[in-house]
Amino acid sequence: MQLILASTSPRRRELLALLGIPFECYAPAFEEQPLPGLTPVQQVRRFAQEKARSIARQYPEHLVLGSDTVIECDGRMMGKPVDLAEARSMLTTLAGRDHLVHTAVALCCVSRCFDQVEVATATVNMKGDRGERIERYVATGESLGKAGAYSIQGVGGALVESVQGDYLGVVGLPLRLVGKLLAGVGLLVPVDLDALYREKPYPNWTRFTSD
Repeated sequence: MQLILASTSPRRRELLALLGIPFECYAPAFEEQPLPGLTPVQQVRRFAQEKARSIARQYPEHLVLGSDTVIECDGRMMGKPVDLAEARSMLTTLAGRDHLVHTAVALCCVSRCFDQVEVATATVNMKGDRGERIERYVATGESLGKAGAYSIQGVGGALVESVQGDYLGVVGLPLRLVGKLLAGVGLLVPVDLDALYREKPYPNWTRFTSD
């Protein structure tokens, strides 16, 4: 059964490749527009599922994996900054406190009537300084296009104090959850996930606690 990743994200492509399963990548035909009244977890489940479904409809015999990540702070969803000023504001809000990172993974196969989505949530604690460190980071431009205005696997990892939960979920694709969903449709992961999580072969992974 051919696996398709419904994403153009380089980091999700890199993470999925760690499982040793052949796959193809296609851009999902779905816009991530939040619906009023949904919680952050409900939003991220919908985003991941609709991404997967948009590709599954085109390739009904294939297994399609979709994923999405959102940040929740004070019960509200924090998206991607539109510019550096908004990035600075987001990082200042997050500094010195915890926030939640929800990553949903959806798996669809039309011909097998399979359509499932689950969410992995991690708690991220940010360092407390709100001044020069944030200014230096914003100046790198890495904040743009990143939920919450930081990239934990990049330079933005220096802003993070600790992670409780799956580090890869914060990056964008929790591989333990992916492996569980794939096993549910009979597609077994050929690599040892426990060993992978011990070795932590991804940028900044060894710096943070991970399930």
